[in-house]
Amino acid sequence: MRIMGLDFGSKTVGVAISDPLLITAQGIEIIRRKEENKQRRTLARIEELIVEYGVEEIVLGLPKHLDASEGERAEKTREFAQRLFRRTGLPVTLQDERLTTVAANRAMDEAGLLREEKKAYVDQIAAVLILQNYLDEKRRSG
Repeated sequence: MRIMGLDFGSKTVGVAISDPLLITAQGIEIIRRKEENKQRRTLARIEELIVEYGVEEIVLGLPKHLDASEGERAEKTREFAQRLFRRTGLPVTLQDERLTTVAANRAMDEAGLLREEKKAYVDQIAAVLILQNYLDEKRRSG
């Protein structure tokens, strides 16, 4: 069994996959689209990855404001979660993603990546952090 982690953005979706033992998350790709509302290919690619990796659950980052309130981006993410569930039939868990992009940028700074390199990887690293946080919480709660 594996779990897929997703960082859903307006034009990209960062994708991460857990190892079979549900201990670690690894980034696998960033799905890009030209327009925010064009999601058919994005969903089709996610379905391909689900089959390829034997995914049984999806964890989707839910963007919240620092005060835990939700805005327009969170609403769009909830709509995407519903589409994912309808299309795949898999459970979709929403995971608070506050500060994951900040943490991803900090990690890339520490690794010495240039600005353009960071833009290329930030969504994938954010997906890894979202999924890893979920896996860690799941392990702690037993």
